[in-house]
Amino acid sequence: MTSLLKRLFPMPADNVFRGQKIALYVFIPITLMLLFRSNMHLLAPDGGAQTIATIPLDQYSDGAAANIIAIFSQWGLSQLLLAGLFVLVMLRYRSLIPLFYLIFSLEMTGRMLVGLSKPIETVATAPGAASNLPLLIIAMAMLVLSLIPSKRAKTG
Repeated sequence: MTSLLKRLFPMPADNVFRGQKIALYVFIPITLMLLFRSNMHLLAPDGGAQTIATIPLDQYSDGAAANIIAIFSQWGLSQLLLAGLFVLVMLRYRSLIPLFYLIFSLEMTGRMLVGLSKPIETVATAPGAASNLPLLIIAMAMLVLSLIPSKRAKTG
């Protein structure tokens, strides 16, 4: 258990990735997806609420639709801050990749659970909703692989 905690919270946090290389390579497209998703919610005129998430904004009052758009845009900003941390880890603190797979997995699990208890009305399945479970499975697999020391990695 102590060894696991040391791999999740390495001292020092450096740019040496000690896990299986596939976990490092998969971290890159996940980071790019986070950057894309956050910018869509932040910059799209409807926050991606109708154009991507298929929430029928045109069936709501102007005030209700504006509130949903504002919430999606604010969520996009939160996502952008998290994506920025992923970029920082990818470029400078690769030893933290296992921790960020854990954070990503917990965030996705929490979002899925909230979605089950407080569903959002949509007219179709949103891409995010359709991809959440496969992404969660991939992230959890990469978490495990990132914690398995590479034979070539320094163990220091």
